[in-house]
Amino acid sequence: MGGISNRMKEIKRRRHRRQKVAKFQLKLKKTTQSERLVMADKLRKMTAGAEVLIAAMGLDERKRG
Repeated sequence: MGGISNRMKEIKRRRHRRQKVAKFQLKLKKTTQSERLVMADKLRKMTAGAEVLIAAMGLDERKRG
């Protein structure tokens, strides 16, 4: 017996994703454009709703020039 239920595993995953997103938001102020692209790729791999987060954080903006 014992072990962790599937619900608790998902809750743990969700909390960990939330912490990672919070760290990305703190680092966002100091990042360069290339670092922003790397952050966007990491978010895409991390969660299914990444496009919403990327748009909210402004990572999809590209400098035109």
